[in-house]
Amino acid sequence: MAMASLARRRTGELLRPDAARYTAAWSKLYTSSAAAADENDVVVVGGGPGGYVAAIKAAQLGLKTTCIEKRGTLGGTCLNVGCIPSKALLHSSHMFHEAKHAFASHGVKFSQVEIDLPAMMAQKNKAVSGLTKGIEGLFKKNKVTYVKGYGKFLSPSEVSVDTIEGGNTVVRGKNIIIATGSDVKSLPGVTIDEKKIVSSTGALSLTEIPKKLVVIGAGYIGLEMGSVWGRLGSEVTVVEFAPEIVPTMDSEVRKQFQRMLEKQKMKFKLRTKVVGVDTSGEGVKLTLEPAAGGEQSTLEADVVLVSAGRVPFTSGLGLEKLGVETDKAGRITVDKKFMTSVPGVFAIGDVIPGPMLAHKAEEDGVACVEFIAGKEGHVDYDLVPGVVYTHPEVASVGKTEEQVKTMGVEYRVGKFPFMANSRAKAIDDAEGLVKILAEKATDKILGVHIMAPNAGELIHEAVLALHYGASSEDIARTCHAHPTMSEAVKEAAMATYDKPIHI
Repeated sequence: MAMASLARRRTGELLRPDAARYTAAWSKLYTSSAAAADENDVVVVGGGPGGYVAAIKAAQLGLKTTCIEKRGTLGGTCLNVGCIPSKALLHSSHMFHEAKHAFASHGVKFSQVEIDLPAMMAQKNKAVSGLTKGIEGLFKKNKVTYVKGYGKFLSPSEVSVDTIEGGNTVVRGKNIIIATGSDVKSLPGVTIDEKKIVSSTGALSLTEIPKKLVVIGAGYIGLEMGSVWGRLGSEVTVVEFAPEIVPTMDSEVRKQFQRMLEKQKMKFKLRTKVVGVDTSGEGVKLTLEPAAGGEQSTLEADVVLVSAGRVPFTSGLGLEKLGVETDKAGRITVDKKFMTSVPGVFAIGDVIPGPMLAHKAEEDGVACVEFIAGKEGHVDYDLVPGVVYTHPEVASVGKTEEQVKTMGVEYRVGKFPFMANSRAKAIDDAEGLVKILAEKATDKILGVHIMAPNAGELIHEAVLALHYGASSEDIARTCHAHPTMSEAVKEAAMATYDKPIHI
């Protein structure tokens, strides 16, 4: 809706008992708004992976750009209380676990190994601080204006910002991008206090290692955080309503993954729901019940991590008054150019349909501003890689075997275990496999699934292959350096279209 038409509509609604007074007030509002800031080509609300990348890309395309971020530090959930700090703790806890359980077999011995939790947290915080400041530096380099505060729409071209210093300013833009990300999904009857019952945010800042940790939810985040504290000594039990962990994962890989986690002493209660929470004692007492109903049981913990997923964060933006449409899940609906139901207002990342992943949000941001700049943007959500950063990691792109079967496509499967990979055996870290699915008639790759150390790095060869419609033979005939973990991808590709060499 154009600015003038919105003004006419709203002024018309107010011209009832005292037209002159309301008209004067309305005129003053727009005059002060115009004076508060020059008009931008692009205004981005949210400074997470989608938002800050969109802002930088817009500036690189020659568009005058402002980014608004309520947190006061850039990077959003991912950088501040998500991807980055969790990976820092995953690495630190893995180092401790290796020192305690694996170093001796490599001839490296210690008389004693201790955990210095404050130092571990300090290293995590240092990584976060350095990266957030780095993004501010990128804003300055690319001449992106940065406004720290909570933004809400006044109109399709104006955002009112309550700044973190306590003031208010109005930011105007020809195009406004909503990039406010997502928030923790709550569970009925479970109140998060970030002490006894924590979200992923609280789980990243525990001051003591819990003796017993219960994780509600067997998705990526819950399993990663369970791994962190399990390595440091917690007894970890995962409670999941569904019949399996990580439901989006290929079934065969999932089964091996769960067995691997169980070998690491992680316990699972699947097809189970939490029906009661008691925090009156020193710890937490959960009342559990089979998902289908039945006899109840209790489970005690020092800390409970609620990791039941995430929901779009659009609170306080004023979308309803603006007329921005959302679906039943609260996600903002957009067209192929990321425009919402309100012309000039766009949305990207976790607030719209698609995988709730930082790298997907980044791709959205780039494509969105390319469309705004009159260019062509594109994101293929079927080719967004997913990674679980446990050890070993699990990474995938494309279709699972179950999805291929549903498609009714005749296919071939090629697999190669890391126990037959030279590099994996040399470093004594050979748990896992590579699995490739390809169309039988054409050999075109349909999906790749990897469980291995550094699977998150290995998967991108497959992502590139799928983007260019490669066949399994294409990968198999590509020379891979020896000895490397990536040779397992080559061997799995050989197994898909013909036969592997080393098994």
